[in-house]
Amino acid sequence: MSSIVLGIVQKVAPHLPDQKADPMIDGNGYVGKALPRVDGRKKVEGEATFTAEFQANHLTYAALVFSSIAKGKIVKIDSEAASKAAGVVAIITHENVPKMKGPPIADFSDLGKGFALSDLPIMRDTKIYWDGQPVAVVVAETLEQAEHGASLVQVEFEAEAADVSFEGMKPRAVVPHDVMGEPSEIAVGDVDEARKEAYASVGNTYQAPRYNHNALEPHATIAAWNEDGSVQVHDATQSVNLTAHTIAYVFGLAREKVRVVAPFVGGGFGGKVGLWTNIALCIAAAKLVKRPVKLALSREGVFRVIGGRTVSEQYVALSASQDGKLTGLTHTGLTATTKSGRYAEQCTFPARHLYASPSFLIGQKIVYLDTVANTWMRAPGESIGTFALESAIDELAHELKVDPIELRAINEPAKDPINGHEFSGRRLIEAYRRGAEKFGWSKDKRKRREGKWLVGQGVATAYYPYLRLPAKARVRISADGLAVVQSPASDMGMGTATAQIQHAADRLGLPMDRVEFAYGDSGLPDTPVMAGGSNQTATLFAAVRASVEEVHGKLLKMAQKRRDSALAGLKLEELIARDEGLFCEATGKGETYAEILQRAGELAVEAETTSNLPLEMMKYSMASYGAQFCEVRVHEETGEVRVSRWLGSFDCGRIVNPKTADSQLRGGIIMGIGMALTEETLFDERRGRIMNPSLAEYHVPVNLDVPFIEILHNDIPDEHTPMGARGIGEIGITGVAAAVSNAVFCATGKRVRELPITLDKLM
Repeated sequence: MSSIVLGIVQKVAPHLPDQKADPMIDGNGYVGKALPRVDGRKKVEGEATFTAEFQANHLTYAALVFSSIAKGKIVKIDSEAASKAAGVVAIITHENVPKMKGPPIADFSDLGKGFALSDLPIMRDTKIYWDGQPVAVVVAETLEQAEHGASLVQVEFEAEAADVSFEGMKPRAVVPHDVMGEPSEIAVGDVDEARKEAYASVGNTYQAPRYNHNALEPHATIAAWNEDGSVQVHDATQSVNLTAHTIAYVFGLAREKVRVVAPFVGGGFGGKVGLWTNIALCIAAAKLVKRPVKLALSREGVFRVIGGRTVSEQYVALSASQDGKLTGLTHTGLTATTKSGRYAEQCTFPARHLYASPSFLIGQKIVYLDTVANTWMRAPGESIGTFALESAIDELAHELKVDPIELRAINEPAKDPINGHEFSGRRLIEAYRRGAEKFGWSKDKRKRREGKWLVGQGVATAYYPYLRLPAKARVRISADGLAVVQSPASDMGMGTATAQIQHAADRLGLPMDRVEFAYGDSGLPDTPVMAGGSNQTATLFAAVRASVEEVHGKLLKMAQKRRDSALAGLKLEELIARDEGLFCEATGKGETYAEILQRAGELAVEAETTSNLPLEMMKYSMASYGAQFCEVRVHEETGEVRVSRWLGSFDCGRIVNPKTADSQLRGGIIMGIGMALTEETLFDERRGRIMNPSLAEYHVPVNLDVPFIEILHNDIPDEHTPMGARGIGEIGITGVAAAVSNAVFCATGKRVRELPITLDKLM
């Protein structure tokens, strides 16, 4: 993401301190311990309040009416019956909706202006852009009354010819300007000549369907306007800060007039990063009725209004010499997007960094469809990209009669194969070695029969790039020795609050029960923190470190105003934070925070500082890596596939909390199993309509679909990242679909290159 990083650097460089090396700290040794989530008990006992559970005085409820055509216009809306229904307060359409600007499209180089996946106008006129677009909002005294009122609204449409067929639009595919800040096309050497001269080669097309978000908590919003023209919003968002900026832009408000709160979020995976239509309509409804409004999407509503992962088609061709070394690597991809979103999912990114080859041909194209805007979904690009690339690697290993792990080791690059950068910390081969030993990987024992069950094993590489953003955090230490760290971060269940308290406690030399982490509120330091791109932990570590250093500097100055201070004459670099205070590392003399503040007559000391630039991303090739080991059982008569064993061996830098890390990685693997075997958004290419908008028909994995998942970590700090940590939130899903597909081939001899791997493809 060099272009994105460069944009960030250029925007914020004048305001940031110089880059500094981040020392490894020990403190009380909390970092690295397998500790339970600090909010775990609240969630288990039902005390954690999620968005739809908040209440407000005189609260009303909203329900949406959706378009049933993919493109065209509204001819007439008949809301008379709905307006007379019991409890209905208002019916909002394009004719009476408060004025709103089209939201700003996501731009990583300028996150301050807002963050949305589509810049379409929101209910501005009669135009219809996708099937499922909200065309009316019914507000009532109760949810049941709102839903009943919505069912009574009759809308007459005039349909136009819509571009909804991915297959039909292929001839009109275009090369996007860029792919997440990277070049859309890369050519190194001559892959065609390499293929002609190759000892062995493979080349095939891999397909994946649309996938929709189904987080445990559906999207929900509560909006209330205040007399001073400000608005408070509870929303299930992955970034309260970015959502607040976007709301301010859409409604023409000063940023300080918008407060967004999300203390608990029940999963997001990318679907809750940007502002979607439902959020804006809830706020607009509250403005119109002059009462608080709650708009909680049904599961079907999530399918209609919230985008998912794009349909994709990829081509991977590999050529190799007799010794197994790659001589050419081609990876091209075609994905769908909308003209209002323009998001080309980065499916070719793994191929740019995983394998050494003297020649590459990498390229992506997009087709524009009249659908809801596609968006990020756990490891966007890398999840489907590794399915294609890692399946092709397995196919080449079969052609060469080489063990697939050995083939990967043969082609392990010494430097990044595209940009030539040194790796910041890449120990993928070690992850494979440890994983193979624990899994019991054996070339001769990968395939067997147990009655009518065909058993096979497969492996694939997991990959997800490292990302860190400049950010602010506020650290406050009070005279009673308690510390509070503040950031508008989100915790969607992955353990953000726990990890940040572990880190802050170690850096401050405090017990964990003396540190509080305040988050999920845009009223906290205005900074572009988001739970996405596996960046939040490293981003906050750097920000907290910067603020702690400033707080320590202030405390030292306070102490040194007294000549009898144990810290008199010392410099900050001579001190260490331990035992709830600052102490000289050489002599052991020092004072607690409480002593310093009380003697200075101060109630507290605080600092709000911006972290250093993510210059490490400009200098090194940085990512998390892993090896996915899978065993499947395929019934020879029915084609039923069961995953019987799984082991993931990961190289993600320092593991801050093995307990929460293992949970994150298992969750990603489970999503990958669903991607491989069960999940598929069924899309009617005649009408542009999603046909299975429910969990009854969109099949996510359940307990019986998933075996025990064993997790291994290299747990080797990356010396170029804050605290040595790299992201783990998304890598778990990568490589999973390929590992399943490769295991199915091992068991049956059948290659399935189109997801999901359903019974009919194995009969």
